[in-house]
Formats: sequence, structure tokens, C-alpha cells
Amino acid sequence: MKLLTQEILEKLPPLYANEDTPSEEVKVIIKFFNPCGAGTWYATEFEPETGTFFGYADLGNPAFAELGYFSLAELESLRLPGGLGIERDLHFGFEHTLAEVMKNRL
Repeated sequence: MKLLTQEILEKLPPLYANEDTPSEEVKVIIKFFNPCGAGTWYATEFEPETGTFFGYADLGNPAFAELGYFSLAELESLRLPGGLGIERDLHFGFEHTLAEVMKNRL
């Protein structure tokens, strides 16, 4: 499965588009996850030229969950047990906000 589709690319604002927007208003466009364990990434912005996302990364320990940048290439290159890779949550809609995700870890 491709991690990005044309539909998702069209919905992802460019990097820094939400810089002055309160987290309660920033929409999370896409959710990636590790199907074998800890690791969830929520993207709010994307720069296609560099493959860089901005969003919230939760690697299973609340002390290390943070806002920041992550790379499409890195997500695509991760190889997990059984030949699995990072997946995109097909049921994650565009209605969640960054504040909601950070609070509730959807």
C-alpha cells in the first residue's frame, strides 16, 4: 500500500502553513502507524520536494511524544517483522485536530 495518495497530497498544506494556528484548529490529515507495536505519526503539513512532514510523533512513551518533522523516506524504509512496513490508517478521517490527537492519542 502506498503511504500517500493524490487525494491526501491535495489535502496536505505546505510546511509552516499552520504555524500561527492554534492546535485546536489544525487538522490532522494522515495517520501512519507501526502494525507490530509502538509508533504512530500524525501529519498536518507536507513538503513534497523534500518528503518532509510536520506533525505529532508518538513512539509509545508519553515522555517522548512530540511535535516535529519526520520523513516519508524514513517511514517507507522501515522494515518490521514478517516483512511488514509502516502503514497508513485507512479509517482515519480528516475531522481530527492536532489538539485532539495530542490529548487522546487516536
